[in-house]
Amino acid sequence: MDIVPVLMVLGGLAVGVGIGYGFTRVMAGRQTAAARDSAANIMAEAENAARTLVLSAKDEVLELRTNTDRELNRLRGELTREQEQVARRREKLDERFDQAEQRARALDERERAIQTRLAEVAARDDKSVQELERIAHLTRDEARQELLDAAASETRSDAVRLIREIESEAREEGEARARKILIGTIQRCAVDVVNDIVSSSIQLPSDEMKGRIIGRQGRNIRIFEQITGVDVIVDDTPEAITLSCFDPIRREVARLSMLALIEDGRIHPARIEQLVQKTRESLDREIQSAGEDAAFQAGVPQLHKELIKILGRLKYRTSYGQNVLNHSVEVSRLAVMLASEVGADVDLARAGGLLHDIGKALTHEVEGPHALIGGDLCAKYGLPPLVVNAVAAHHHDVEPASLEAILVETADAISGARPGARRESLELYIKRIKSLENIAYGFDGVEEVYAIQAGREIRILVRPDEVDDFGAIQLSRNIARKVEDTLEYPGQVKVTVIRETRAVDIAK
Repeated sequence: MDIVPVLMVLGGLAVGVGIGYGFTRVMAGRQTAAARDSAANIMAEAENAARTLVLSAKDEVLELRTNTDRELNRLRGELTREQEQVARRREKLDERFDQAEQRARALDERERAIQTRLAEVAARDDKSVQELERIAHLTRDEARQELLDAAASETRSDAVRLIREIESEAREEGEARARKILIGTIQRCAVDVVNDIVSSSIQLPSDEMKGRIIGRQGRNIRIFEQITGVDVIVDDTPEAITLSCFDPIRREVARLSMLALIEDGRIHPARIEQLVQKTRESLDREIQSAGEDAAFQAGVPQLHKELIKILGRLKYRTSYGQNVLNHSVEVSRLAVMLASEVGADVDLARAGGLLHDIGKALTHEVEGPHALIGGDLCAKYGLPPLVVNAVAAHHHDVEPASLEAILVETADAISGARPGARRESLELYIKRIKSLENIAYGFDGVEEVYAIQAGREIRILVRPDEVDDFGAIQLSRNIARKVEDTLEYPGQVKVTVIRETRAVDIAK
């Protein structure tokens, strides 16, 4: 094998390696130099930027310091000016304080002078009063009392005159307007004069019927009285018997049952029980129908069924001969007319007028005044409070809470006081007249009392030396209030007090 070519190859490789290494070193040196140059440039730029930032910060700090100094100078100036103003104000306050002290001293001096002057005036007054008392022969208290008596007498006289003038004017104006309203209302309410009184007397076809009604050993009449709750009076009156009971419903059931028994002719205990039960059922239906008709006529809808039934019972109740149910409908119409004239609540007046006497249907079952009973009944069945008050207040058992309650009371008085509306017996009439006169005689200074116009007015003569003009006015009011509180009467009672002084002399 020839070694020369191998050596040549190895030599070429060595030369190539050396040349590559040298070239690499040259290139690395160039790159290192370029990196150094780039780093130097970056450092120079960074130094320049730092210098720029430092200069900018110094400028800002300088400007901030300048502005701060300027603001401090401004604040120092304002503080100086405020200090000068405070100083000036303090000087003024000091001056005013000095002036106030001077004025206080002056006022103290004036007060002392006034006190001294008042003491002198009081001393002079005491001397003057003593001199006046010596001259007038009166003490100070006696003179004051005389002056007060004179002033009181003059004031009392003026008050009496003023009261009379005011009452006269109010009475004239009120009477004129009230007369116009009431006349129009009464003319619009044209109703028949009452003449239907529930009778308890039953006519018989013959006297023989009395024996059949009594029955063997009084069996029939005893059963009849037990079932109906009425007393059957069989006396010497020819062809008539009498039924007696305070409850009008029981009396009506007994009357209808007795008429049915007389017409049927079969009178024995079983038949009596059958007819009485049938009559009660029929009367209940009639009572319900009468209540519904009354509510329809008065224009009061949506009443409770039980309230309508109780209202229908008033058909068989009378007051001084006046049918209470017809009276209730009439009062409702009158109250509506009055309410429309004065601008009051028409519906409230209508309901209050219709139900104002509903308590009379239960007066035989519940104790108390019928007005309060009716008010409780209306409240029980959910009527409005003002309607309840109008029912309870129409006889002043409670105070009226509305104008409509007063109108219901007025309508009630109109319905009961119109001519022919009511009847009363001679004994009750005389008793009422005597009661009126006795009430007036119970007051001091009354000499004579006369009840006139069927008890519509009482005239009282007083002793002039005991009752003066002002006392006469008070006496009439007191008597009127006493009559209202103690008596029941239809309509109104006028109280007239007469005081006169007579001077008599004889010519010789």
